[in-house]
Amino acid sequence: MFRTPLAVLFSAALTAVPLSAHAETELSFYGGYQTSPHSVITGDDPEATWTDEFTAGFEGKSFEAPPYYGVRATHWNSNNWGWGAEFTHSKVYADDETRAKNGYDRFELTDGLNIFTVNLMRRWPAQWGEKLTPYVGGGLGFAMPHVDIEATGGSHTFGYQVTGPAMRATAGVSYALNDHWGAFAEYQGTFSMNNIDLDNGGSLETKIITNALNLGVSYSF
Repeated sequence: MFRTPLAVLFSAALTAVPLSAHAETELSFYGGYQTSPHSVITGDDPEATWTDEFTAGFEGKSFEAPPYYGVRATHWNSNNWGWGAEFTHSKVYADDETRAKNGYDRFELTDGLNIFTVNLMRRWPAQWGEKLTPYVGGGLGFAMPHVDIEATGGSHTFGYQVTGPAMRATAGVSYALNDHWGAFAEYQGTFSMNNIDLDNGGSLETKIITNALNLGVSYSF
């Protein structure tokens, strides 16, 4: 049975974040400004006008619906290493020039370019005062974008697909508001390999990088 991206995240979090009597578990929620550089598209779309490959110019449009956001669960050990799971709803829209030159009315992964990873994190509490904690992390997982691709006058591929492996890298700093709540700012980058099946029998392959500046809040218990 199909499960939504958030249902997959919660299942992964239960598996990846162990519970113990002395554990500190942190739930983090964030939004921000996300972009994506150009990406080479290869494969075969029999209804479009390109052959062999083309370069897509991508836009993030972070604040347009559906917005860019993410959720992270981390279990911190006493040695300040942490394990967890993370879901990021990032987005890529092919720009007007890309669509016009290659024969598309729609070419986007916007609900979204969903990235799921299991993470390893490291933090350094009280480095710049008692309330500031820098941290870094990385994760491995998979991409499950919502594909929205339609060649001009052609069929419309529209739906979720698991398209390939993904990874992320994060670096940021958190500020303790009280014993349970905190605020944070971070840079986060993701890389995903996407093999997309089209409803017309064709297929596309592309490697997508995203870069984001995130602001968020966290709750620890």
